[in-house]
Amino acid sequence: MRIRDYAETDWAQVWPIVEDVIVAQETFPYDPTWPEEVAHEVWVERPPGRTVVAEEDGTVLGTAKMGPNRSGPGAHVATASFLVAAGARGRGVGRALCEHALDWARRQGFAAMQFNAVVEANTAAVELYRRLGFTVVGTVPESFAHPTLGRVGLHVMHRFL
Repeated sequence: MRIRDYAETDWAQVWPIVEDVIVAQETFPYDPTWPEEVAHEVWVERPPGRTVVAEEDGTVLGTAKMGPNRSGPGAHVATASFLVAAGARGRGVGRALCEHALDWARRQGFAAMQFNAVVEANTAAVELYRRLGFTVVGTVPESFAHPTLGRVGLHVMHRFL
């Protein structure tokens, strides 16, 4: 598996991953009614941000986007988001993408990385982020409408670089 910069030709493989995740409504606070064009606009970062794909033998296994969490006085803190294809989960793709984003943020001179909305019921992601040094700095209660669990919290997770 290698991680490389996203190219527009990747969208044909990235869109089904994005669509599966947002339609499931279990891990991302994205609107499941978004048309493909809106999802593309939201997922593909413009500079100074970056979007990457994890691929193996020409197949996109996952994707990540990263950049400043805020502009202006908050621009020294990075953020990132990760999506892994259903068939590639449990193979270390998410970890590789997160490690890549952390390394990129360090090289760009960011002081920290913050995730703004990690669904607390997404235990695989929460545990991965904890293993990579993130802590939950707060949880917004009942702020995510999970399709089977009802309203669950969204964690804000942070780590210094």
